[in-house]
Amino acid sequence: MAAHHHEIHFSHRMGWLRAAVLGANDGIISVASLIVGVAASGTAGNALLVTGIAGLVAGAVSMAAGEYVSVQSQADTEKADLLKEAQELKRNPDFELNELKQIYIERGLQAELALEVAKQLSQHDVLHAHARDEIGISDMNSARPVQAALASAASFTAGAIFPILAMALSPADFGQQAVFLVTCLALLLLGGLASYAGGASIGRGALRVLCWGVLAMLCTHWIGGWFGTVV
Repeated sequence: MAAHHHEIHFSHRMGWLRAAVLGANDGIISVASLIVGVAASGTAGNALLVTGIAGLVAGAVSMAAGEYVSVQSQADTEKADLLKEAQELKRNPDFELNELKQIYIERGLQAELALEVAKQLSQHDVLHAHARDEIGISDMNSARPVQAALASAASFTAGAIFPILAMALSPADFGQQAVFLVTCLALLLLGGLASYAGGASIGRGALRVLCWGVLAMLCTHWIGGWFGTVV
């Protein structure tokens, strides 16, 4: 009995990988930068912890809302395209069959084989065949607004937990430094894991994420310190 050979390609992970990395990265950098900036203004103690928690809640809700609206718009567009394609299939099935045939010819099939493939796929599920090969809509990349919103909020929260825990568990006079160190370590870990899952250089990916995070914290620290001396 022949064994089935199934290859795992990195591109299959790009959808969820991008969303997870984006959400977690935003959570870490946004909340850490917020805490560092407010601390630089002279605020200390429980106010910094409250600032971090408020940043987590606001950021998670904002990420979820933004992701939902974006993906829902994609879902509405897909629905409209499918409705239009279904109407075209009823109005002119021969033209649509030839259109599918031409797509397969452009992909390298000979005309006779392309026509046969188009006919067989049309007999099985004609709308699905046109959705996948003509429009580019498939089960793998179809829009799921609620799922995307929940995943975005969860990944943001997972990232934001690191600087908040660093602030909550560290001594009062070491809170800002602890947030900075823990955030750097979390960013290195996140960048490395994302690069590993995507098949890229782990070191380069980790440093890329770290540099942007450090830059954000330095900017908010400078602005917080400046306002602390002016106000």
